[in-house]
Amino acid sequence: MTETESIAYDVVVIGGGPVGENIADRTRAAGLTTALVESELLGGECSYWACMPSKALLRPVIAQADARRLPGLAQAVRAPLDAPAVLARRDDFAAHWKDDGQVGWLEGTGTDLYRGHGRLAGPRTVTVTGPDGTVTTLTARQAVAVATGTRAQLPDLPGLAGVRPWTSREATSAKTAPGRLIVVGGGVVAAEMATAWQALGSRVTLLVRGKGLLSRMEPFAGELVADALVEAGVDLRTGTSVESVARENGTVVAVTSAGDRIEADEILFATGRVPATGDLGLDTVGLEPGSWLDVDDSLRVTGTDWLYAVGDVNHRALLTHQGKYQARIAGAAIAARATGDPVLAEPWGAHAATADHDAVPQVVFTDPEAAAVGLSLAEAEQAGHRVRAVDVAFSSVAGAGLYGDGYQGRARMVVDLEDEILRGVTFVGPGVGELIHSATVAVAGRVPVGRLWHAVPSYPTLSEVWLRLLEAYRDN
Repeated sequence: MTETESIAYDVVVIGGGPVGENIADRTRAAGLTTALVESELLGGECSYWACMPSKALLRPVIAQADARRLPGLAQAVRAPLDAPAVLARRDDFAAHWKDDGQVGWLEGTGTDLYRGHGRLAGPRTVTVTGPDGTVTTLTARQAVAVATGTRAQLPDLPGLAGVRPWTSREATSAKTAPGRLIVVGGGVVAAEMATAWQALGSRVTLLVRGKGLLSRMEPFAGELVADALVEAGVDLRTGTSVESVARENGTVVAVTSAGDRIEADEILFATGRVPATGDLGLDTVGLEPGSWLDVDDSLRVTGTDWLYAVGDVNHRALLTHQGKYQARIAGAAIAARATGDPVLAEPWGAHAATADHDAVPQVVFTDPEAAAVGLSLAEAEQAGHRVRAVDVAFSSVAGAGLYGDGYQGRARMVVDLEDEILRGVTFVGPGVGELIHSATVAVAGRVPVGRLWHAVPSYPTLSEVWLRLLEAYRDN
């Protein structure tokens, strides 16, 4: 192992996923010298093992489902999906697991890239151990930003190590569809991957420990998605946990809490995420290795004036788009503090990630899609707001019938009865993912319900559901 002399920058970013890239872009745009450290592929989890490959797998599934709802087209799409073609397109969207394009983009920003494992070595100091063992020390005059994200959490089960289980990484990068696939979990990854692989030819058994799917959304979202998965052929078992797993002659055998023995070719555990901070050197700055990092709304780690934690690693909202939002806020805050400009950290200020609390949007790319922003009814009530939920069926909207025969879906808005603003909105149905930004604007902008009557939806589109929601609120 050889060690080089220390190199100074204004900002050092650990983690080169979309969050780290956006921090670097913002600090460089502000004129701050910036180094970015990445141990794997530049572009991170989202580009190669999460957002992009998973949605590339799901897009043909959803397109085929939409086509099957249309007379004149349904007959033409009865054949199974061409799995090799879908996987080949997925490979293109994952850039064949090469990061040349992203490296070129980063170089264009003027950011210096360091390949290797970065860890803190005291305040404002980062060591980078390169692939050849060379250690480079970077010092930060202004800030160090941690954007290392999370890794899959696997349960402590007898026999798990010998099974070679899938995590989200294997599920989104597999080269062929397994004949039989067990999916363990009830969240977004579990629902999306069950949707994708069932459509690509796998026989999927979905084991959910709780009562249903998508427990962080309104209950009807998980119910509608579960119904569709069962209709598609998924063997869905709720209230079921895995007690042990083994691989016998190449076959995975899972024994459930009900005593059932389920055989499959692969098993995917989509059972949560843990922070990727175990080997980050947190102990050198008085923090707990392996912990989530607590931050203020400018994304600065509690108790420090130089360390920022941005994206999934701070556990505020484990979503790529929300992490990129935090990166924009953090980059601007770092720049303001570096130049002595005012830090506008009041709610909804330029240096406060207020949306993390009040206006987080998410789309689940199942069939039907589930999209939500802000608080669910239960969350709003738990937060002490006096609210009322207003529900309508999408069947009340002309655009739903035009979208496809037998369109099934539901919409809810959660109205704050004191301020007459929206605390949350949920849409479930085919194609609703593209509706959610209108709801995000309404929630983040705290648009009064009375003003929403003046936001006229085009006819005949799915967006007319807004009128039905307002009418239902007015009439009840």
